[in-house]
Amino acid sequence: MTTRKALVTGGSKGIGYAVALALMADGCDVTVLSRTLPAAKPPGMGWVQCDVSEPIDLASLETDYDILVNNVGGGGRWGGAYLETRQDVYDKVYRKNAEAAALFTRFCVPHMVWLGWGRVVTIASIHGKEAGGHPWFNMAKAAEIALMKSLSQDKTLVRRGITFNTVCPGHVSVPGKPDEENLEDFPLGRMGTPREVAAVVAFLCSDAASLVNGACIAVDGGESRSY
Repeated sequence: MTTRKALVTGGSKGIGYAVALALMADGCDVTVLSRTLPAAKPPGMGWVQCDVSEPIDLASLETDYDILVNNVGGGGRWGGAYLETRQDVYDKVYRKNAEAAALFTRFCVPHMVWLGWGRVVTIASIHGKEAGGHPWFNMAKAAEIALMKSLSQDKTLVRRGITFNTVCPGHVSVPGKPDEENLEDFPLGRMGTPREVAAVVAFLCSDAASLVNGACIAVDGGESRSY
């Protein structure tokens, strides 16, 4: 059985780290790309230092990844009142989310085409599908969803065994970070965990998910209100 190689961006903690562990458990060779070294880097996990808010030199990266998980992002709490938030917040949030996803997807897909198999999963947010977050964050996450959906229709790619999907988490409780939400507001009475999101991502990266292409899957315990 062929060992898959996976690249997880923003994988030093939270959802990205949980995804890296889940893919390693499935037998993948995993490289994490992040600004800081993972706090608990297990044997066999590769790491490349990268800050997507700065110009990125991809020459240091290997090109033969079969799986790409675009997890790097954030900025959902940046800014404040609409009229008081500067344009550079839009630019920074868009660069950290949508532009990074577009860059790494374009970097990894040529090898997948050559291989005749590939998985690209982008971690967006339920606020890429509905209102609720800051407009600059909603806009960036909606762009990520649009990128995956658009590529899922490209016959020159998907007929080479490559799938493009989006996972949209709701509020996720991250170890070491206190929950700031009223848990009674959530249908399940709790927030999600990184491991629960990672389980869905790992499935989408597997052979078993070969017919799942262009999907936008909410992993939110019923939190979102969009259909």
